[in-house]
Amino acid sequence: MKLNLNDKNALICGSTAGIGKASAIALATEGVTITLVARNEDKLKKVWADLPRPNQQKHDYLVVDFNHHADLKKAVTKAALKSTYHILLNNTGGPKGGPIFSADISEFTKAFEQHLVCNQILTQALVPGMKDNKYGRIINIISTSVKQPIDGLGVSNTIRGAVASWSKTLANELGQFGITVNNVLPGFTATDRLSDIIQNAAHKLNKTEEEASAFMKGLVPAKRFAKPEEIANAVTFLASEAASYINGINLPVDGGRTKSL
Repeated sequence: MKLNLNDKNALICGSTAGIGKASAIALATEGVTITLVARNEDKLKKVWADLPRPNQQKHDYLVVDFNHHADLKKAVTKAALKSTYHILLNNTGGPKGGPIFSADISEFTKAFEQHLVCNQILTQALVPGMKDNKYGRIINIISTSVKQPIDGLGVSNTIRGAVASWSKTLANELGQFGITVNNVLPGFTATDRLSDIIQNAAHKLNKTEEEASAFMKGLVPAKRFAKPEEIANAVTFLASEAASYINGINLPVDGGRTKSL
């Protein structure tokens, strides 16, 4: 199968670690020119230096904090004037865990702004170029919680659901322009975020972190955690021409853990 990504440009959010970094590497390996986005310039420089360049791509990066919407809009608008982006990966670290009832209102507001509002800013800046090229792939890294809420992640469950509905609505509006909008739903994936979840699970279950980790693996038919690269493989396929008729879906990449179809 030919993915035909050699002439494409991608803007990858949260790209200094975990799924974002793995996706940047996977897409760059396929010939995509990458713009990394994160708030830590030192980490961005390191990932930038290590990106594959099979076609001598001139990768770059944007230093942006998603807590500052005006700065994000300014930076991405400027970037869109310099390059046409064919691929946008919306990927932001999840809200802190905890029961939904005890969550402060500010937690919902902050999560909504960092996820849905920032997604909207990025999309509005990049879609005009996608329309001109009749090619666009907007991919959102969210959570299996949109299919099956996860205990102890009340704010995350709520905001991920909002992003999923936003994405489906956007897919309906943009499909006619050759632009697809899809969600990737990672299961338990070996990232820093998972380490926090394991710690919380250990406390809740009154177990060691090793015991909590083993318990969580036992919930997955594959009996292991995903590697970030496995999520990145799904992202890369959805970004390609081969996925041109896949639009408006939630794709679990979870080893079979989600019980619903």
